[in-house]
Amino acid sequence: MKFLVFATYDVAKTADVAQASDKADKMPGHKVLASYTCMGIPFNGVPPNTLVTIRVIEYESDEAMAATQYTVALAGATVWAVPVLEWTAGSGAATEKKYRK
Repeated sequence: MKFLVFATYDVAKTADVAQASDKADKMPGHKVLASYTCMGIPFNGVPPNTLVTIRVIEYESDEAMAATQYTVALAGATVWAVPVLEWTAGSGAATEKKYRK
């Protein structure tokens, strides 16, 4: 299943979080499809001097998700995941109809 994974962390923790993220990326059971770090405030409520990393990750199991997120959380990041439904551009109505059943 694919998730948008958000990690917020104080800019002073960037080196620790980056190192933990590199370690987590080598763990089995997940595939990072995209990764972005917002260098500005991406949405309301993010404190100053906080970076937000947003990744699209496909996990094979909840254990794989927990292991990778825990590794990054230990480095000082607050991590949360949002399940996402993938659909092709131009097929929104058809996708919605399929899942409405």
